[in-house]
Amino acid sequence: MKKRVATKSRKTTETNITVKLTVDGEGKSKIDTPIGLLNHMLELFAFHGLFDLELKAKGDTAKVDMHHTNEDIGLVLGEAFKDALTDKLGIKRSGSASFPMEDVVANVVLDLSGRAFFKEIERPVGSVIDRDEFGYNLEYANHFFESFANKLGMNLNIKISGANTDLHTNLEPVFKAFGKALDQATQIDARRKGIPSTKGLID
Repeated sequence: MKKRVATKSRKTTETNITVKLTVDGEGKSKIDTPIGLLNHMLELFAFHGLFDLELKAKGDTAKVDMHHTNEDIGLVLGEAFKDALTDKLGIKRSGSASFPMEDVVANVVLDLSGRAFFKEIERPVGSVIDRDEFGYNLEYANHFFESFANKLGMNLNIKISGANTDLHTNLEPVFKAFGKALDQATQIDARRKGIPSTKGLID
């Protein structure tokens, strides 16, 4: 099987991001962004998805808030996976995974259908999830996943159950489950001889 790898970069007046990705990896990562919590979450994503991932992001902190850097990281990662998977020949296409942490359970279901869709992370009615000490919050995580899904052409649904208010405790099982689900979807099915769509094409 041809090695599924990609190198992508995005340089604007706001951010400078480079990604090196190996889909069929060992879970090794080297993440360097200005967003500490996201660094840790991406390490967990790569480890549990068995993706080898190098990501370096810089932002002009005098002009750029966390929003642009967070969003652009999602965009470049989505582009990298899209390039590495090329025509998606033989992949399983869909994946799902659950992961717990303390009283929180994250459920992730995704489909590499070519149709981008992301529904904001669902949480128990009335629950409040705090932001971290640097201001990262659930809304930023939603923007990251939306950007990732849009560029990859992925239908992505994430739900959180549990009443824990700690942001880290809520996001850690999400990124672990996301890694596992995307690993499952990108695996090659030996029985599948073509593209996993009755249309014969996934955009």
